[in-house]
Amino acid sequence: MSTMTVILIVVAVAAIGFAVFMYYEKRRTLRLQSRFGPEYDREVDRHGTPRKAEAELIERQKRVERFHIRELSHTESDRFSEAWRSVQARFVDDPRAAVAEADRLVREVMTTRGYPMGDFEQRAADISVDHPRVVKNYRAAHDIAARDATGRSGTEDLRQAMVHYRALFDDLLTSTHIHHTEEVRR
Repeated sequence: MSTMTVILIVVAVAAIGFAVFMYYEKRRTLRLQSRFGPEYDREVDRHGTPRKAEAELIERQKRVERFHIRELSHTESDRFSEAWRSVQARFVDDPRAAVAEADRLVREVMTTRGYPMGDFEQRAADISVDHPRVVKNYRAAHDIAARDATGRSGTEDLRQAMVHYRALFDDLLTSTHIHHTEEVRR
């Protein structure tokens, strides 16, 4: 074979290898975007590049796969639902206490399901793996509660916090945990 033929073969193999690499990268990106929804975009904004955001999201998945997440029993679900109704009823008389209790109740459901209770950002990151569509509600409710702790929120803000907590609470109570073992791999 001539030198030119060898060079063309090497270039062709490299081009095919690059095309295959790009194809798998694109598929990984699409799977992550589909899986994490708005959380994907949030992480891209936070990290500045899709590659760094995707690495973070993949690490979250690996971390959560090590947890023993379980569904709630009917008894537990009924108990939590009753507790939520009680918290919601309390809102009229004491919105601040109701929001604090809603946060505590959400954390209790998370603990019962098997999520570890680290700091808020770690909890939100963990929840985003199995509940990506409602984690934004958790962050919004937490932000309102934090503002309220410094006296910078009103009753309407607290009502919004309850709505946000309720969205996550409902998702935690009704969702089925599915381990995503075939999920995004590098």
